Amino acid sequence: MPPHRDGNVSAVPLQEFVLEGFEGGLGTQALLFAVFLALYLGTVLGNLTMIVVITLDARLHSPMYFFLKNLSFLDLCYSSVIAPNALANFFSSSKVITFQGCATQFFFFSLLGTTEGFLLTVMAYDRFMAICSPLRYPITMCPSACTRLVLGSYCGGCLNSIVQTASTFSLPFCSSNHIDHFFCDVTPLLRLACASTAINELLLFGLCGLIIVGTTLLVLVSYGYITVTILRMQSGAGRHKVFSTCGSHMMAVSLFYGTGFVMYAQPGAVESMEQGKVVSVFYTLVIPMLNPLIYSLRNKDVKEALGRLRPKHTA
Repeated sequence: MPPHRDGNVSAVPLQEFVLEGFEGGLGTQALLFAVFLALYLGTVLGNLTMIVVITLDARLHSPMYFFLKNLSFLDLCYSSVIAPNALANFFSSSKVITFQGCATQFFFFSLLGTTEGFLLTVMAYDRFMAICSPLRYPITMCPSACTRLVLGSYCGGCLNSIVQTASTFSLPFCSSNHIDHFFCDVTPLLRLACASTAINELLLFGLCGLIIVGTTLLVLVSYGYITVTILRMQSGAGRHKVFSTCGSHMMAVSLFYGTGFVMYAQPGAVESMEQGKVVSVFYTLVIPMLNPLIYSLRNKDVKEALGRLRPKHTA
């Protein structure tokens, strides 16, 4: 039987894990609960609002807003996989999650996170076609093509999630079942393994690094062409509108890929658990809450759509 890293050679089939979460007394836990609850409620309210507005307003039935609605749905689901269980554990004495529950949470977390990365790349491609090839745009980004691009994003996310989940939960875990995190993430789970995790780390850094670097390059190439096209525009108002729309997307991309790279695309991520918890809060709760604000506050069409819907519900 392979020895554990701290010398413990016992490896037993685990039925459950304990999510240790954040350190601190009752006051600290209460403060963290309030912060998590505020962030999660903001995420739910903001993303549901975006989904409803885009669905009900016919003027927003375009490829860009179709992708934005799917992004809001992903953000809503992404946070909901993590936040409710984390909130329940702040005042729980056991903080237990079953082995199957942990694997399920990990699978959907990985699925939705990877899918969002692919979808942000699709959104960059959509802006590239709209600005650089406006005459071909209605044909290239027809409804069926948009649907295929979204489904392709989900397929890519599902493939990565299956590989990561299968490789992680096929490891033998030692008798210590305490996960030093507030949800089932790959890096703290690898610390509990009795066997060598070299292949798992190679898969983690290889696949995630390939996805993050590859999609980032596609986004940068798309926006390189977009920037050249914008600078050639004669209309100052046109340049401002395009920069405003693309600026929102670039902000969302920078936040998402920046935190993803810190956590999953560099070897040091596996060793820094305290930093990992803070970064995890950012990409599981803060970014999904910020995305609707970024796209609505900087988007004239969305603000006008909100204004048109408000009288209908206040009358």
